[in-house]
Amino acid sequence: FLPQVDSANAGRVLASDAAVFLKKSGLTDLVLGKIWDLADTDGKGILNKQEFFVALRLVACAQNGLDVSLNSLNLPVPPPRFTDTSSPLLLSGTASSDLPWAVKLEDKVKYDAIFDSLNPVNGLLSGDKVKPVLLNSKLPVDILGRVWELSDIDRDGMLDRDEFAVAMFLVYCALEKEPVPMSLPAALVPPSKRKPLSVPGAMPLIPSATSTKESHQSLPPVGILAAKTPLTQ
Repeated sequence: FLPQVDSANAGRVLASDAAVFLKKSGLTDLVLGKIWDLADTDGKGILNKQEFFVALRLVACAQNGLDVSLNSLNLPVPPPRFTDTSSPLLLSGTASSDLPWAVKLEDKVKYDAIFDSLNPVNGLLSGDKVKPVLLNSKLPVDILGRVWELSDIDRDGMLDRDEFAVAMFLVYCALEKEPVPMSLPAALVPPSKRKPLSVPGAMPLIPSATSTKESHQSLPPVGILAAKTPLTQ
């Protein structure tokens, strides 16, 4: 992985290059920020080779449902998985188009009814319309932030009918005391959002200027839930 982010072969990785690369892990920006903070021990915004390997190890931990902490570094986990940023799927060369969607048909009907009641525009709901529904669950704001980031699969700040179903599915999982995953499992990606990977694991060696710009635009943390909302009412 190192040659792909250390194009100058200087033995170090800049934050901007690392951000573009780490986004391909499929993890949320909140989780990636925590990984960076743990790996960048001196806070200089640059990772040396050893620190970069710590970041990769933490990515693998998060992808396998382990805590993102230095205590997890010694636990046995498979290698981290990265995919092209044009695909929302977190796959390691396996075909996901055959996987049945985790959202059951009878649940989808209920989620669609809620979706329609929120007056979608052109088949999309803005964050402002989804926010009250999420907050109504009384789940912690950090959990709801992760639900939003995982369900907004195409990162457009809006939820379509299928993305909203993913959000509702994750909320109900959390209400049943099931942990919300750090990255979206392939089975939860709606069939409408699944893209075949022609070359598994293929990715550009040097991030283009446009992909760097886009990644920075999509990095702000939990946009719709960032404002402090009084939950006591």
